[in-house]
Amino acid sequence: MSYTATFRFHDSLKDFLRPRQRHTAIFYTFAEHQTVKDMIEAMGVPHLEVKNVLVNGEELSFSQRIQAGDQVEVYSYEGGEAELLPGIAEPRFVLDVHLGSLARYLRMLGFDTVYEQQLHDPELVQISSEEQRILLTRDVNLLKHKAIPAGYWLRSQQTEEQLQEVLARYKLADLFQPFTRCMVCNGPIVPVEKQEVLEQLPAKTKLYFDEFYQCQQCKRAYWKGSHYERMQELIRRIKEQV
Repeated sequence: MSYTATFRFHDSLKDFLRPRQRHTAIFYTFAEHQTVKDMIEAMGVPHLEVKNVLVNGEELSFSQRIQAGDQVEVYSYEGGEAELLPGIAEPRFVLDVHLGSLARYLRMLGFDTVYEQQLHDPELVQISSEEQRILLTRDVNLLKHKAIPAGYWLRSQQTEEQLQEVLARYKLADLFQPFTRCMVCNGPIVPVEKQEVLEQLPAKTKLYFDEFYQCQQCKRAYWKGSHYERMQELIRRIKEQV
């Protein structure tokens, strides 16, 4: 036996709906066994993007069920509220295969960011759950896993815009620690003597630079060349926008 209820999705949750559904009520037919989470996600909205659900004016949890004729209002997180990170002590991330450039940007700003091209969905979910990391993805369905503690679907496909989305959502502007993580492997970077990395250096770098840093994990050497100046300019631009 099936029943019908009326749903309205608010603010950024409309991004997940078909254009014709975004500004009107949705009449949804459901079975008796379906929970609120089941219904919301069946309409395309991952539960991790939902702040709360009001049914006939009363708040319900995702595991509860509704009745025929109920009026359901579904609200998004807006403004990076603390509830986005339940039980997560610090903003650490794991990113899906489509977000390699974003991973490098987050690492550049000092954020602990797991990214590997060979990680598949089950592994991403496991890392997010076991290490209490925020999962960032371009795959809506990936965010429907119950085990993920926190996550966000990137609206933009452009890297700088994606970075702005993440920084705004989780209020990260005051947490930058630039150039403290390796952009390649995510390991911590520390100052080292020139002699320790001499074999890695191009000839002109050996001649003109004396201040060096090294990733403690992959042993990659870093110095403040033209690439450093470009990244500083990027960071200045980012700070102006958040």
